[in-house]
Formats: sequence, C-alpha cells, structure tokens
Amino acid sequence: MKQAPDIRFVGMEPSEALEAAAREKIAKLEQFCPEIMACHVVIDLPHRHRNQGRRFAVRVDLTLPGRELAVTRVEDPDVYVALRDAFDGMRRQLEETMRRMQEFTRPPAAGETGGAR
Repeated sequence: MKQAPDIRFVGMEPSEALEAAAREKIAKLEQFCPEIMACHVVIDLPHRHRNQGRRFAVRVDLTLPGRELAVTRVEDPDVYVALRDAFDGMRRQLEETMRRMQEFTRPPAAGETGGAR
C-alpha cells in the first residue's frame, strides 16, 4: 500500500485493540490484492437514540489504480461484528472488481474472435 492506512474513531475514544483488529483486516485485503493504494476506515458511535441501544457504524474505503470502492454504514451493537461485516463486504467487492479487471484484460482464448459472426 502506498499510503499508511487511515483509521479514525468518531464519537468514541480511540481503541488500540480496535485499531489492531482493523489493521489485521487491512493486511488480509492487501495479501489478496497488492494493488491497493490507500485504505480509510471510520469507526463511529453515532448519538444513541431513545428506542435503540448503541450501534457502532463502520465505513471502509479502498483506493485501487483507477477505482475506488466503499462499504458504508455497516451497523451492529458489537463493534467487532460491524468491523468484520464491513471488511467481509469489502472483500466481496474487491473479488468482484478483480474478476472484472481480469476478464477485461484477459487475451482471447484460442478459437475466440473479437469480430461479429
């Protein structure tokens, strides 16, 4: 990754354990896709509503060459579950994006033609 990961906490005190968990998830994404240029993670504890308990919200943004991917507002009462779900969603987006990039750049197989029949 060209830039250091940016992990921010909003509405709550920073947590070394949460930051370490986020960095571990980022490292797994980097192993899967070394082309990642930047990663921004926001862990938010929005204002508590009267009828709802506290729900942590996690947002993950990735920058790839020529593309940006985002998973927004994954919420859960357990911050680690919200973090896991956000990164699982990002992994799925990354897999789909890489599959499309490979299909786009893949040369035609033997016998395939690019023209109309």
